[in-house]
Amino acid sequence: MTIRPIRRVFTRGDWPEARRVAALLRQETVGGALLLFAALAALVWANSPWRDSYHDLVAAMIGPDVLHLQLSLAHWTSDGLLAIFFFLAGLELKHEFTHGALRDPGKAAVPIVAACCGVAIPAILYAACQALGAGALEGWAIPTATDIAFALAVLAVIGTHLPSALRSFLLTLAVVDDLIAITIIALFYTSSISPVWLAVALVALAGFGLTMRGNRNPLLLLTLGLIAWLAVLNSGVHATVAGVALGLLVPVSPRGDERSSLGSRIDSRLRPFSAAVCVPLFAFCAAGVTVVGGGLGDALRDPVTIGVVVGLVLGKTVGVFGGTALMVRLTRAQLDDDLEWSDVFGLSLLAGVGFTVSLLIGELAFGSGSAADEHVKLGILAGSLLAAILASVVLRSRNATYRRIQQQESLDEDGDGVPDCYAEDGPQTAS
Repeated sequence: MTIRPIRRVFTRGDWPEARRVAALLRQETVGGALLLFAALAALVWANSPWRDSYHDLVAAMIGPDVLHLQLSLAHWTSDGLLAIFFFLAGLELKHEFTHGALRDPGKAAVPIVAACCGVAIPAILYAACQALGAGALEGWAIPTATDIAFALAVLAVIGTHLPSALRSFLLTLAVVDDLIAITIIALFYTSSISPVWLAVALVALAGFGLTMRGNRNPLLLLTLGLIAWLAVLNSGVHATVAGVALGLLVPVSPRGDERSSLGSRIDSRLRPFSAAVCVPLFAFCAAGVTVVGGGLGDALRDPVTIGVVVGLVLGKTVGVFGGTALMVRLTRAQLDDDLEWSDVFGLSLLAGVGFTVSLLIGELAFGSGSAADEHVKLGILAGSLLAAILASVVLRSRNATYRRIQQQESLDEDGDGVPDCYAEDGPQTAS
């Protein structure tokens, strides 16, 4: 009788991928700290005696009055700078499908199902809150997104040492989450479509893809990318969709004698700019909700605010944890020996930290500057803060174990540049 090996989840990957993920998450952690600082600065300014100047600043119109390019500063950050953020999300998604956790259907099933449940359950709970309180259903997608930079900033603040398997799972979860979010934006938050502009966008994207396969002329690629973004902006579809589409067209495997792929080189140049400039500026323009001067009580009683908080804290936790537990049960798998279900629970709570994409969807659902949008911002801030606190309590209780695992994963007694635990798993490379 043949004994089948026990299938395990949350195991470490190979060394090159683990090293790449660690480097990427370090950048996201720095970006998360800047994001938190920008959001805090916006909150302080928006509730100071000079709050009118804050609102005047984010509403200031910038750009030429042609092709709908005269936009407010807030719209430039959401339609322009966030397109770069989503370009990197598309690039990361393609890497995950080609080289990362999503390339293996067996391993990909758990984070994909967890991400899907982590989108569905918050949306259902938000809708239930609106039905019970006669609220606004159009914001159902707001609590469905996980902000990886914000979540990692929380980990940095509490000083936890999450093992590489949990960090990789969180990254993969966030990548799938971003894909679902951009699909929701394209399908449900597009009011009207201009066929002509959409056709221009498709032609530009096709040209971008062909150029990527050909001579990869930088000036031509930049021109085609800008045309695609401008066409999507004018088509009625949110401009960030262009960013994801462009990212998916970039090669993530080296060709010929290349030491690294074009996607890797672009990512290394753009990600610091996205983390240090794009996302913090969007957070600064979007997070400045004014709560002084009355109205806070109404906001806290609003079903929209309640639905966002419940969706982020309860919905994300139940969705991610429940989806993971369901897949483990269906596949008769076991957690890795060093991990416990409390680790998955803490990670599920951390997935409730939603910020960047949640704020964007709130603006699309209710309109920037509207009373409902202000309540959405308050709900996102409150829900994310509560999820972060609860996740910190759970994850910190296991920090001694995480530190031991981290030490094991970094031990390199033979000095070959590859930690011994990865060398034991099979041939690795230190390059």
